[in-house]
Amino acid sequence: MTALFRAIRHNGKAAAGLLILLVFIVMAAVPDLIAPGNPATITDAVSEGVSGKHPLGTTAFGQDILVQMVHGARPALMIAVLAGLLATVLSVLIGVSAAYLGGVWDDGLNLFTDVVLVIPTLPLVVVIAGYFAHHSISVMIIALVVTGWSYGARQLRSQALSLRNRDFLEAARVRGERRIYVIFFELLPNMTSLIVANFLGAALYSVLTASGLEFLGLGDINTYDWGTMLYWAQNQSALQTGAYVWATAPGICIALLGAAFALLNNAFDEIGNPALRPVRRLRVAAS
Repeated sequence: MTALFRAIRHNGKAAAGLLILLVFIVMAAVPDLIAPGNPATITDAVSEGVSGKHPLGTTAFGQDILVQMVHGARPALMIAVLAGLLATVLSVLIGVSAAYLGGVWDDGLNLFTDVVLVIPTLPLVVVIAGYFAHHSISVMIIALVVTGWSYGARQLRSQALSLRNRDFLEAARVRGERRIYVIFFELLPNMTSLIVANFLGAALYSVLTASGLEFLGLGDINTYDWGTMLYWAQNQSALQTGAYVWATAPGICIALLGAAFALLNNAFDEIGNPALRPVRRLRVAAS
């Protein structure tokens, strides 16, 4: 763990991504300390510009944009973390189990993964979200998990296949260890960086897809997060009426959160891929 934090500290992409992510975590954890108030509260100021009382102005309904933006960090992070975590768990269970068990298990699980991979993801998630439109956040998470696990399962299966016949796994089998012990305590620890990278990729997919669905009105439009802010800004023609902050502030937050996950994903790929380490050292030496 110490080596991992040291590697993150010396990786510019990881440090930048972690810093951005920490900012949003603080916003999600203590929104009332940053922007006190209820995002649904309607004030007397309608479509007001930037002012001392409303630092980012107000919406066409008289709601404070800064309060909505800060309080919108929590549902965005909740969707990213929960959907990313569940999709990663499903990827590990299917991908690693298929590779290690082999035989009929590998054929069946691999066929199932291939079938899910060839299904067009965007139309499927739109159909699921549209059918359950205006339901709770759990429906959105389920839709993202159902459509977001297969690519990670394929990657993890390939990595597990390359490790399946290594000496340390053969030694565990010779000792008489059970399959579940070998998978969870011998195989998975050697795939940590790839699992983390898959989680970050799934979280990135979840943030962008959920925001896009909410922008289209396929989420719960009565909640207050960045996607629904964009939906209402578009619905009220914010750009055409000069309310540029209302239309751009949530989009910038979505882009920054997505960039944080993307930077961390690329950084963990570099940290966990030995082929990239000599390249970095040569670049440093040449400079």
